[in-house]
Amino acid sequence: MNKVFDYLTLFSSTSTLICCALPAMLVMLGAGSVMASLAANVPGLIWVSSHKVPFFIFAAVMLGLGALLQWRARSLPCPIEPDLAATCMRTRKTSLIVYLVSLVIFLIGGFFAFIAPRLL
Repeated sequence: MNKVFDYLTLFSSTSTLICCALPAMLVMLGAGSVMASLAANVPGLIWVSSHKVPFFIFAAVMLGLGALLQWRARSLPCPIEPDLAATCMRTRKTSLIVYLVSLVIFLIGGFFAFIAPRLL
């Protein structure tokens, strides 16, 4: 169950990155024509960008649930068998890394969606 929420947080925070950070980065790098081509060939990109607030709210809720599950799972016991215990600890570490990557992606997307436009 924890692993499912970790991947849901990753995908939801990646959607915030695609809607907001990718277009800003392309324009910043002078690749406005690439952004125009993407907007013409991926019509859902404009829809996602125009509905960024619900995407960010959903991603924030998923990240909150992921944090709660990470916090609860930190003290759960692992099996006694050495192979299963090693797998359990490796899975916990991988789950935490996926969660932290999701959080960083969300923060980058949030910066480009809400803070960077006010700075320019």
